[in-house]
Amino acid sequence: MLKKAKWPVFVALILGVVAAAIRYLRTVNVAVLNPKGTIAQQQRGLMVIASLLAILVVVPVFVMTIVISVRYRAGAQTGKKKKAKYTPETDHNTVLESLWWGIPVAIIGVLSVVTWVSSHSLDPFRPLKSGVQPLHIQVVALQWKWLFLYPDQHVASVNEVHIPVNTPVDFQITSDAPMNSFWIPQLAGQVYAMSGMSTQLHLMATQPGTYNGSSANISGKGFADMRFQAIASSSDDFGEWVRYAQNNGNTLTDDSYPALAEPGQSPQASMLLASNDLYDTILMKYMGHGNNDAMAGMQGMEQ
Repeated sequence: MLKKAKWPVFVALILGVVAAAIRYLRTVNVAVLNPKGTIAQQQRGLMVIASLLAILVVVPVFVMTIVISVRYRAGAQTGKKKKAKYTPETDHNTVLESLWWGIPVAIIGVLSVVTWVSSHSLDPFRPLKSGVQPLHIQVVALQWKWLFLYPDQHVASVNEVHIPVNTPVDFQITSDAPMNSFWIPQLAGQVYAMSGMSTQLHLMATQPGTYNGSSANISGKGFADMRFQAIASSSDDFGEWVRYAQNNGNTLTDDSYPALAEPGQSPQASMLLASNDLYDTILMKYMGHGNNDAMAGMQGMEQ
């Protein structure tokens, strides 16, 4: 009786673990599983599809491992009732080999199609289709803070980015420090920020709220605290914040920027942006160095 009860107990244990995991995920806010933007929703769907396809392979493998370990263990071959039968005809069995080769090949084929489609539809450089004019924001990764520039609104902010809901946002991203990674899990995936290079990320928040953003690439001792907030609000609230940033008495100029760029943490702040060329200036600072080094190298070769 005890031996017969082993499998029901095992199945019940597995179902209990699955139920506990589902309950945990429903009560805890796992950012990547709780999307609030169009891109993040598609990414969650992609993760679910990939996970389900993986389960089709992983679960049978684990089940077969346990069954084979129990059925063909040394103790199972003693006594009158042997659990393992000698079946040499199973070798090169066409049906079985078609199953354990065909199923993985089919899964890989499906994953290939999903990867191809998602790689193009979720390209961070691809603008989002919308009847609303996109908002242009420039992002600069510093040590260890985030600077956001709004050239069209002539404002800037530190460690907080304000966006209106249901409005496409076009982020231009660079770094004036070691390489970093810009990430708002509930709105989109991560995109690297590199000195002398400008990358892009398009996203759109579908619900108002405050979403946590962070650095996803180790960049020094202040990396762990390099966090920011993405605040999605109505168009009216966004306009009110822009007016506040323009008139609160704080101004970011080319002369005051070097002090802000010094390594260290900074509190959230908003300010008037005096120059719309600051982002390009930061980019050209590294590109100019690279050009000078290249020219020096060429001259050395000529000599």
